Amino acid sequence: MNITIHSTFLPHNDPDASLAFYRDILDFEVRNDVGYGGARWITVGPKGQPGTSIVLYPPGMDPGVTDDERRTIAEMMAKGTYGHLILAAADLDAVFDQVQAAGAEVVQEPTEQPYGVRDCAFRDPSGNLIRINQRT
Repeated sequence: MNITIHSTFLPHNDPDASLAFYRDILDFEVRNDVGYGGARWITVGPKGQPGTSIVLYPPGMDPGVTDDERRTIAEMMAKGTYGHLILAAADLDAVFDQVQAAGAEVVQEPTEQPYGVRDCAFRDPSGNLIRINQRT
């Protein structure tokens, strides 16, 4: 089989702040920005990798999600335990410095992990945990 990852989804609670983080801080390109019913779905992805995208979506918009579930999603997003993404960079220290200088919330400075990777971590404006691994 030849299966690739095409898209993944991360929730957002502020489309403009999320767009600024992924476009202006991480330097991703915007591939789509769709509004419907007062909400926005924004597709971004790394430049030069058109086959891989992240869809930033308004959580709880599915009509099958209950009000209690929406509250739980909002609580988990506020704690940073709902959405996660792991990226990789050739120069972790340079990326860390750039993202930190842009004002992103630092969760962890570049660190050698006991499980064999060197990485750092930030939170995006919606609380999603963004880990960046040193590409080997």
